[in-house]
Amino acid sequence: MARLLVIDDEKAILDLVKNGLEKDGHIVTVCESVADVTINALKNYDLILLDIMMPDVDGFMFCKKIRGIVDCPILFLTAKVMETDIIYGLGIGADDYITKPFRIGELRARVTAHLRRERREHHNTLGFEQEIKFDLSSKELFIKGKKVDLTKSEYEICEYLARNRGQVFTREQIYEAVFGFDGNSDNSTIATHIKNIRSKLAGYGVTPINTVWGVGYRWEG
Repeated sequence: MARLLVIDDEKAILDLVKNGLEKDGHIVTVCESVADVTINALKNYDLILLDIMMPDVDGFMFCKKIRGIVDCPILFLTAKVMETDIIYGLGIGADDYITKPFRIGELRARVTAHLRRERREHHNTLGFEQEIKFDLSSKELFIKGKKVDLTKSEYEICEYLARNRGQVFTREQIYEAVFGFDGNSDNSTIATHIKNIRSKLAGYGVTPINTVWGVGYRWEG
């Protein structure tokens, strides 16, 4: 079961897609306009189906607006079949195209395939707003698709805080979690590591680690 959002100005299309995808056990929300969509609610969806040609804001513009906010697959529903349109859409962050008219069986299969791939990828990744993504297998941090040059200790601190987003940790707690009780350094080194991490992340325009004065640090996401 997945949470899906479908945006299309044709009610007949919305009814067809909603009925078809609900047969696969998904929770489907439909909207006839992007104006009906709350940006903050987008993070709750596992996949978005988006029409391109709509009267208020077209799908291209909306995709560009939300791509940095959501990490889920975005699939265009469109009658546009020109190669230039397809290339442009994929270039701004879409994951796939489904051309109208379409068979509902094909749409269901495409949605299932994208959700299956996402589950495989997210099993070993941790993603946040501002296109921050941790590759938990390779122990690497990426921002906007670019690898951040972190030391092993810096990465471990980032991952620990990110896994516990919103929770405040003292320097002692971070030190014990990352280096263990038998670490060879003093927990005051955590402040230095945090300073270095912030400097590196600021180079990518993000500042997810906040100081809670008199207490410690937390990852805001």
